[in-house]
Amino acid sequence: MTAEELTQRVAVLKRFRELLEAQRDRFREYLTVLDKQQETIERGNTEALLSHVELEEHIVRDIFNIQKVIDPLEDMYRTLTGREQEGETISLKAALEGLKREAVARSERNRNLLSVRMAEIRQEIKGLRGNPYAARRSIYADTLIPSLIDLKG
Repeated sequence: MTAEELTQRVAVLKRFRELLEAQRDRFREYLTVLDKQQETIERGNTEALLSHVELEEHIVRDIFNIQKVIDPLEDMYRTLTGREQEGETISLKAALEGLKREAVARSERNRNLLSVRMAEIRQEIKGLRGNPYAARRSIYADTLIPSLIDLKG
């Protein structure tokens, strides 16, 4: 093996490891967002939930973009070396798989929690529709409200 081939292998392996670490970090960030999203769903804060969903979409997009680079790089490494992976990359990929499974489980838990919360809200809305006072008009509905009010007196 020439020095150039060795340098190329090292560069590919180094970049491959960096990308795996970046993806691992993104998955950890995603898990944190999912945990905070669960708390937000339980509290019923819709504004915070919206921001969590937007952040979640951004992180998932980043994860997929990194994966688009990892796959060809992994193939390139396999072609250059003739073997699957080194010890460190194997452990990184195993950690990534564990994080993926955890992310899917937490995402599913949040989805179920949100479904339950939405059903509760729907039930509350149905309860409001059955309110006997909702259809009544106020006795003050026909009175004129002054358009200018003298606040100084």
